[in-house]
This record gives sequence, structure tokens and C-alpha cells, in this order.
Amino acid sequence: MPRRGILPSMPTLVAMLRGINLGSRRVKMDLLQELCVNARFECVKTYLQSGNVVFRARSQNIADVKATLERAMEKEFAFHSEVIIRNIAELRAVVAANPFGKEAKSVPGKVVVTFLGEAVSAANRKASRAMEIAPEQMRMNSRELYFYFPSGQARTKLSWPKVEKLVGPAFTSRNWNTVTGLLDLALTIDADA
Repeated sequence: MPRRGILPSMPTLVAMLRGINLGSRRVKMDLLQELCVNARFECVKTYLQSGNVVFRARSQNIADVKATLERAMEKEFAFHSEVIIRNIAELRAVVAANPFGKEAKSVPGKVVVTFLGEAVSAANRKASRAMEIAPEQMRMNSRELYFYFPSGQARTKLSWPKVEKLVGPAFTSRNWNTVTGLLDLALTIDADA
């Protein structure tokens, strides 16, 4: 039975903010949580210190939720942060589609998912397969990039500007532990509602 005031149709969403807590773009997670509560999101929980927030939204229109959160961020913190949102079903599909499952089990910190703001064209997905990035490995679907960094991200020779040309500027990355942690948190919030 849903808690009082929470509609069963309120989707549980995972919002990942790009570029938070890098350089001068510092946001404390308790302030991000407060911002989301003030934006009328429900059951708000942040995850780690890198701009991850899970909540239930009154609107089922993801574009409206994204715009609300981006405007609130700009107003409160005086900078724009691109917000990438996935619902529980989408995040489950991301986890299920991981082409680096073996690596995710043994070295989850070396597997990274880059979440895209918009779907990538078939031509750009094809172009991604032609990129020379060894020893790193990359697989792309329409809205996510999966990476395996055998030597870690700090030592990569991957050209992020080349990747950005294929996928556009609206993206943010999370390592495998964070992806699965966000899904677990979203499922907990959804079950508690």
C-alpha cells in the first residue's frame, strides 16, 4: 500500500548530474537533496559525492523533470549542469546489457557506463566501432556507452573530444559499482513507496 501522499503512478527516477564536484562546481549532497525536496520531488536520496540523486517525481514527463532540476541547479548554484535521467526499467536494461559482465564482476571499478542525453544515430554507432582505442574497449547502444579500462581511467589514451563528436555534449559517466548502487537505491525507494 502506498504511503499517504505518494501516488502509485509517481515514477522513481535516477538523475545523474554532469561535472558535479569537479573544479569549482562543488555541490554538497545535502544541499542537492534539499534542492530536490524544494523542487517537490519525493523520497529524495543522494548517492556518493558525484551528483547522483534518486527520487520520485509527480510528473511522468522526463523532459519536464530534467528541466525542473536543471533550472533549480542554475538558480541555486549559479552554473548549468546537464542532467541525465533514467527510470528503473531503463537502468535495469543498462545493467542487463553490459557487454563487460566478466570484467564487471572481477574489476568493477574499471567498467564504466556513459549515459547519453539523446539517442545516437546508427551511423555514429557504426563510427564508434571504427575508433582505435586499444587497450580500452568500448561498446555503444543508442543511449549508453560501455567502457572497459584495463589500466584504469587515469591512464587512458581515449580521446573524449572524439567521443563527444559522436554522442554530443550531453553525457555523464559512472563506474559499475555506482551504476549498480544507483539501481539498488532506486529499487529500495520504489519498494518503500
